[in-house]
Amino acid sequence: MRTSRIAWGAPLAAAITAAALVLSASPPTPDPSSPRDLAAEPAGSALPAVHPTPQSLTRAGADVPLTRRAVLVTDARTDPAAEARLREILRAHGVTSIATATPRQATAAPHGPGDGSLTVLLGPASRSDIAEALDGTRAPERAEGYALSARSQRQAADVIALGGHDTAGQFYAVQTLRQLLRPAGGHRWSVAGVRAADHPAMPLRGTIEGFYGQPWTHQERLDQMDFYGDVKANTYIYAPKDDPYHRGKWREPYPADKLKELGELVGRAAANHVRFTFAVSPGESICYSDPADRDALKAKLQALYDLGTRAFSLPLDDISYTRWNCDGDQAAYGAPGRAAAAAAQVDLLNDIQRNFIAGHEGAQPLQTVPTEYGDLTDTAYKQTIRATLDPAVVMMWTGTDVVPPSITGAQAEAASALFGRKVFVWDNYPVNDYFNTSGRLLLAPYDKREAGLSGHLSGIVANPMNQPYASKVAVFGAAAFAWNDHAYQAATNWHGAMSYLAGGDRAATEALLVFGDLQHLAPTFGSTPWQNQAPRLTARVQEFWADWDGGDRDRAVRELRGYARGIQQAPAVIRGGAVQQGFVTDADDWLDATALWGEATVKMLDALAAGNAGDEERAGSLAAESRGLQDRARTIRTAPARNTWGEAQPKVGDGVLDAFLTQAEARLAGGDFVR
Repeated sequence: MRTSRIAWGAPLAAAITAAALVLSASPPTPDPSSPRDLAAEPAGSALPAVHPTPQSLTRAGADVPLTRRAVLVTDARTDPAAEARLREILRAHGVTSIATATPRQATAAPHGPGDGSLTVLLGPASRSDIAEALDGTRAPERAEGYALSARSQRQAADVIALGGHDTAGQFYAVQTLRQLLRPAGGHRWSVAGVRAADHPAMPLRGTIEGFYGQPWTHQERLDQMDFYGDVKANTYIYAPKDDPYHRGKWREPYPADKLKELGELVGRAAANHVRFTFAVSPGESICYSDPADRDALKAKLQALYDLGTRAFSLPLDDISYTRWNCDGDQAAYGAPGRAAAAAAQVDLLNDIQRNFIAGHEGAQPLQTVPTEYGDLTDTAYKQTIRATLDPAVVMMWTGTDVVPPSITGAQAEAASALFGRKVFVWDNYPVNDYFNTSGRLLLAPYDKREAGLSGHLSGIVANPMNQPYASKVAVFGAAAFAWNDHAYQAATNWHGAMSYLAGGDRAATEALLVFGDLQHLAPTFGSTPWQNQAPRLTARVQEFWADWDGGDRDRAVRELRGYARGIQQAPAVIRGGAVQQGFVTDADDWLDATALWGEATVKMLDALAAGNAGDEERAGSLAAESRGLQDRARTIRTAPARNTWGEAQPKVGDGVLDAFLTQAEARLAGGDFVR
């Protein structure tokens, strides 16, 4: 609900008090979704990290202090979601009284209320007061673009201007402002003095819940919508393989309770400027030529349209396309095969696009996943699609394989040529529903996607893990890459993702980085991973053996022991309250195993030190303790199992941590000591 409009004039201070929402006098808790750079700089120096990286963000002057009172200038064109988020942010950072004014009221008192209150302008960038306050910084005339200006006036009341090209742009301007806040001493906060002009590089950015295994819960999905708003992702595709009404029972309507949940999810998505995309996957059983099946499919889509859904997808992946599901398709399209399958699929897709999508106000172009979704080979299937599929239909592609080790601009251009349109990438990372991911959380950064892909793609959605909170690490990166692929830096973004999960807490962020390094391996369907396991630990182990074999054994033990102690302690820090509780729950079994592996490593290093000092009895005892801890770690199993691989031993730095312990014990047994 909007607060009442107030009149400017002499009794303004009293009016502000009456109109504002006044919070408790106790210091507010900072917004936990506002990650603050670990190397926090004093006000007025280098800028805070902002994710996704804006197209343009420059220093514009002194930082703007947040005052206890603020005036928010809005009008009928101000996005309600952006205004609501802005109010939350201001209240969480010490603004206890927020009054609302129209631009006309503000113009009548151009110098502000005269009590030192901060003025914040929010609305279209074309609004005259916002355009003036932006002072030459123009919002890009592109969908979801925005401009922002924040600088201290020193001698006059401070003004922050947030202007969007559209309502989504306004919302994203607020999300950038959230990340520009930093402590200013005591319980006070300030906004970095900056100018920003920003817009996304790709139109579609977000996730597709398209994995096999236990789908996310309703509450987990609601949390994801809020997360997507924070990272400027605008797309969520509902396509869980193990939702029976999505795939096996696609003809049947959703039960009333499930439909109610979907309606709530549609609403939460809209409140975060996320396009809820409803997918139905009928390919396992549909009779393409049967009007009754077409009607059932349209009825399924209509039920979601009635809930407010305006984006739809018909995935046709992971099905047999060399046999028919009914005799009628044999008569209509001929003997089964690639060209015939494509003809049947095109017939269905064109019907839905032209006779459902085109006839429903506000509906976005239909999306699909072809049966041949992961290669660059031209076939009769692709030729038929290229020649006959309605140009409006959006085509998804997973890269050169189901799990591609990289995606280049040349590959994307080739795929677009094969399908006759810019492709929309379904990126199978960090999904962990296949055999090579057994026992794994995939916490490496989003990487190996070539800068410049924005020129060849309509967008990217990441297929996440069954563990929704742990998936945020990679999705944070995927959203940032799709927003500004030319400026994307995987290592910097990875740090930002961990800080986001830790609510900006320094110790918790570092613990997550240590833990994430032990979950860094990113498999493919083959034997060679596309991201290696534990690169930070690997480098430290290599340094250890170089120092050990070079004779500086005290240094070798001291340096690696400090890091091993960090591994041992990381789970307790992660569970200490700063990190999002959902992540702690997702990672629970892996955290248990990590603590044991870390302690085992500390014990083994102590054994090496004792042996090198000539105390072989103590060295043997410590080595035995290490083996016992390793055995305990190996008995842990993921339970309850959310993944298709069921209960499994949680992998922790495998191939690096265990290999070091094996090598260290071999050195002990071989008497590799200085005498």
